[in-house]
Amino acid sequence: MLDIKELSVGFRTKHGPLQAITNISFSIQPGETVCLVGESGSGKTVTSKAIMRLIDYENGSITHGSIVLQGRDIASLPEAELRQLRGKRVAMVFQEPMAAFDPVFTIGQQIVETIIQHERISRREAWVRGTELLTRVGIPEPAIRMKQYPGELSGGMLQRAMIAMALSCGPELLIADEPTTALDVTIQAQILQLLQELKREFGMSILLITHDLGIAAEMADRIVVMYAGQIVEQGTAAELFAKPRHPYTRGLLQSIPPLDSVRGERLYAIQGSIPSLAALPSGCLFHPRCEYATDRCRAEAPPLTERNGSGAACWHEDRVAAEAAVILHKGNIRMDEPALLEGQFTEAESRSESETLFVAEHLHKYYPVKRKSFTAPRAFIRAVDDVSFSIRKNETFGLVGESGSGKSTLGRVLLQMEQATSGKVQFQGRELTSLDGAELRSMRRDMQVIFQDPYGSLNPRWTIGDSIAEPLKVHSVMTGYERKHRVEELLQLVGLDAASSGKYPHEFSGGQRQRIGIARAIALNPSFILADEAVSALDVSVQAQIVNLLQELQQQLGLTYLFIAHGLQVVRHISDRIGVMYLGKLVEIAPSDELFRRPAHPYTKLLIDSIPQPIPGQNSIVAAIQGEIPSPANPPSGCRFHPRCPFATERCRKEQPELRPLGEDRYAACHYTLI
Repeated sequence: MLDIKELSVGFRTKHGPLQAITNISFSIQPGETVCLVGESGSGKTVTSKAIMRLIDYENGSITHGSIVLQGRDIASLPEAELRQLRGKRVAMVFQEPMAAFDPVFTIGQQIVETIIQHERISRREAWVRGTELLTRVGIPEPAIRMKQYPGELSGGMLQRAMIAMALSCGPELLIADEPTTALDVTIQAQILQLLQELKREFGMSILLITHDLGIAAEMADRIVVMYAGQIVEQGTAAELFAKPRHPYTRGLLQSIPPLDSVRGERLYAIQGSIPSLAALPSGCLFHPRCEYATDRCRAEAPPLTERNGSGAACWHEDRVAAEAAVILHKGNIRMDEPALLEGQFTEAESRSESETLFVAEHLHKYYPVKRKSFTAPRAFIRAVDDVSFSIRKNETFGLVGESGSGKSTLGRVLLQMEQATSGKVQFQGRELTSLDGAELRSMRRDMQVIFQDPYGSLNPRWTIGDSIAEPLKVHSVMTGYERKHRVEELLQLVGLDAASSGKYPHEFSGGQRQRIGIARAIALNPSFILADEAVSALDVSVQAQIVNLLQELQQQLGLTYLFIAHGLQVVRHISDRIGVMYLGKLVEIAPSDELFRRPAHPYTKLLIDSIPQPIPGQNSIVAAIQGEIPSPANPPSGCRFHPRCPFATERCRKEQPELRPLGEDRYAACHYTLI
């Protein structure tokens, strides 16, 4: 189907030419799914855009090699022929559908435009086909959705609409670039299951780009591992997971947080970060981060060897393969046992009886919805609806649930970044909801936030030193020299070079920027930190580094965390207790290990069942929860989960269950708990 040989791609920049991809070769057979994996900056997306020649619009060009799609070399085709090929023979599902759709045209108009570009049919016929495609990808009320704009659809629905548009002309090759990165685990499972069904139905080949190796194991026939613009290993999914031959592949596999790991132990993490394409190291590009590196690795680049369609670019591949004792245990990858953080979680029992730091009582946060007319009844979005719980000193309280469940809103209301509609919040025995502005500002030095998007939370015109020093200026009386010394101390504490304080945010990688955000959050020695999706957008290797750092800082500084995330493996690993939210309400609270071992609420169980398991060849992706979370402006009657619950009865439809105790430190809001 597709044969790429010795492909190199370069870009024109203001600093001169930049080589983004160097001599990569791989192929895709008819009906095959090939996964491109690697950290951000490895060249995965550039490869996919080169196949469709979209790099031509980004100052990029193919400098060497060929891309042969069923006998036609895309690298040499003129633009007129490329326009006929894109969408018809090869189509692409982009990572961010909101950016890929034009916000001023309806979904239907954009699907119809794609169809009539390649098919000789009327607009009416194209509209009917578009409606049928939306039905096929599982979008409810497709006739209505065709007339809606992109901003009116949820993330999951928008990704489905993007897939429908990509399939509108029956492509032979579908490129899916991180199609599930920003989605909840439940919607992710639905999208992956859909791709598998469509592949069988249409007989397509799929090139899937992901940094989630659990997804690669479930979806891929073969896996291609990229690093710094080069292929370092490729082979079948089964071979790669059983016996990785490159240290980088092994490191990625080891970085997966296993569901059966000892909670609190240090996660394996590949040290350092991917190098800049403008300053690549000599020899093997991975050698600065590799435990096997020798003088030969530093001086001479290893070739990509071929053994029955598999290969690795490493001088020590036989030794790496022999030592990569990958143990597939209960559906999770375990390699060697990482060292336990000194003293980590030794006081787990005493924590259950420790001092309470935060107490939320009957918290509500409603947002008014604009009325269509003066006579229309007043409506509200019930983002947080009667939530009560507590967080103990020095513990990590995890908060999980789908997007729209109210997790981030609850976090902001706890810190009084948003005022509660009703209810009380106590912090260190003081009621925050009754404090005036000056008192609240004084309390805020003890309550800090690590945001999901570190780049968006840093001023791009300030150096990172200025950003970290800002809370010191607002809350303390330090001199300029003392602040400078404190900033350097904080940078070293989070694993960054103190000399980098004069650099700007764009000069750092995503993982480094998150470390800067953490340094800013701990600058005032707070007692509590809200980590709002702090690792959700990071590669698995960088994610492990940040989780380890958070655990180390908790030990050193006595921190308490509210850790919000949709990556359930990470939440289980770092949390003492976990709260599960659904549509503005807490439906379960339990100790971390107990929650995963014996979930009490059907929603919790289905969330856990939706986690992709890194076991190649099983093809076990099951969309455990059907449908999407309802609108918080119009929640269902009775139990809010009943429209999606396989165990729902008439009682569930009429009577709302209360959060009630099930034993020591366990609560669930369900009429028919699973334990």
